[in-house]
Amino acid sequence: MRILLLGGTFNPVHWGHLVLAEELREEFAYDRVLLVPAARPPHKEALGDPGAADRLAMLRLACDGNPAFSVEPCELGRPGLSYTVDTVRSLPARYAMEGKPGLVLGDDLVAGFPSWREPEALAALADLIVARRSGQSFDLRYPHRKASNRLIPLSSSEIRARLAEGRSVRYLLPEAVRAYILEKGLYGAR
Repeated sequence: MRILLLGGTFNPVHWGHLVLAEELREEFAYDRVLLVPAARPPHKEALGDPGAADRLAMLRLACDGNPAFSVEPCELGRPGLSYTVDTVRSLPARYAMEGKPGLVLGDDLVAGFPSWREPEALAALADLIVARRSGQSFDLRYPHRKASNRLIPLSSSEIRARLAEGRSVRYLLPEAVRAYILEKGLYGAR
């Protein structure tokens, strides 16, 4: 099975994440996409984080109905910061993988990639796929492939802000996720 990893805080998960995952799965012929919620990302603070349990529940709701998508919660069970290299190293013990997994990097993260934990090892353990997020040019000095995904101008921070302001987020994220947020009152939703 060919596996593609898409990690993030998913705070909350939205259509941009899911469309990207599906487009890359198809473009690069992966069988399964593992969406990996980070417990504590080292390079990004999870603003307004409702907690790992709620982010995990929303991600599972978002993936429901797509047999090619799975939620991989391994980072949520590890203490300390969430390092992608640890996740990639743990995969062969849990999945019957064909070849190296694909690892999605947004073009907005490329500049910081050399500061990630063990970037050389990560580049050797996974096939790096750079997805268009900002549309900006980038220089990644590790072997990689460029994705031709569409740019979707949507962000979790925008959704959190809209919820806090009492504005609608309908059609920005899966309906089951929106209902979960409203039911739990997450992100200041009223």
